Amino acid sequence: MSADPLAAHTHAFLTALAGEELANEELWLEALTHGSTGQERDYQRLEFLGDRVLGLIIAEWLHEQESASEGKLSQRLNALVSGSMCAQVARQIDLGPHIRLGKQARDDGGQDSDNILGDVIEALIGASFLTRDFEATRAMVRRLWADAFSGKAGQKKHPKSALQEWAAGNNRKMPHYELVERSGPDHSARFTVEVSIKGIGEARATGASKQEAETLAAQEFMKRFG
Repeated sequence: MSADPLAAHTHAFLTALAGEELANEELWLEALTHGSTGQERDYQRLEFLGDRVLGLIIAEWLHEQESASEGKLSQRLNALVSGSMCAQVARQIDLGPHIRLGKQARDDGGQDSDNILGDVIEALIGASFLTRDFEATRAMVRRLWADAFSGKAGQKKHPKSALQEWAAGNNRKMPHYELVERSGPDHSARFTVEVSIKGIGEARATGASKQEAETLAAQEFMKRFG
């Protein structure tokens, strides 16, 4: 894997994430692989496992550190393992550029998709659990979720995450993003995206990629309505 510069960069990222040399590089790469690549194995099975491991680690942490009632602990647990929180943690470690996507998924902004980012971070947790052990995986999760657990997460939220949290906090449906225009040649395409929240309004923005346009649209929405 180290012969390819991009693969070497990804290897360095994964090694830093794990905090040690990888025991099974192929499994970790599987955790980064989206189905759009056409590879025989993608991250879905590891994501299934990692989701459960993450829930157990966070539940244990909450039980250890907090004396709240079962209901309050459940609320905290749900918030800390939510898709939006997983995506937020993924952005904090700059996971997006390392995800292996097919061309269409990449053009559609897959590197900045909350769903994909959240699924991949869970898949990486699954890979850690399988290739190392629970204790090492617990240490990794606690490091990654430290700010979120202490309540410091979100001080510099990604615009899409900030908008999603704003919608939830105002009892509104989640933001809906729609690509309304794609213009220009492939090498210099421009994407216009509209984001809307039912009962509130909408905002549009244009960027050099779909993900950039979505980010700018979320910023514009918050300027108008946040």
